[in-house]
Amino acid sequence: MSFEDQLRQIASKVDARANAVVKKIVIDIGTSLVLKTPVGDAKYWKHPAPEGYVGGRARGNWQYALNAPDVSNSSPVDATETVTTGRIVGNIPDNATGLVHYITNSVPYIERLETGWSERQAPNGMVGITVTEFDAIVRAATDALKDG
Repeated sequence: MSFEDQLRQIASKVDARANAVVKKIVIDIGTSLVLKTPVGDAKYWKHPAPEGYVGGRARGNWQYALNAPDVSNSSPVDATETVTTGRIVGNIPDNATGLVHYITNSVPYIERLETGWSERQAPNGMVGITVTEFDAIVRAATDALKDG
C-alpha cells in the first residue's frame, strides 16, 4: 500500500468517526429536548381540559432540519417520545459533519414551557438545561465512539 493510500485510509476513518460523533451529538440533544418537554396532564390543572384533549402536542412538535429551521407546527401528539425521537433520528444524514443542524419547536406556548409554565414537570424548561449539558453530551458522544 502506498503512502498516499495510507493517508486516504486514515482520512476516511477520521471522517467516518467525525460523522458518527456529530450524528450522536445531534441525536442526544434531540432526545434530551424531547424527554424534557412536559406532557399535559389535565388532572393537575386548575381548569378542566377542553373536550377531547390529549397531552403530548409540545413533545410531538420537535422538528429536525438541515441548514434552516423548520417552523412548522403539524406534528402528531406524542406523549411517549418514541415517534418524535424516531423522526429526528431518521432525518439526520450519515454525512453529518459540516452541516447546520436545527431542532426547533413552534407550538405557540413553547416559550412558556421553557420559562417554567409546567411547574411540576419542567420548572426549569428544556432548552436551557440541554444547553448546560452540551459539554457532557459531546464528551459522552466522543467517549462512546472512541474505539469504534
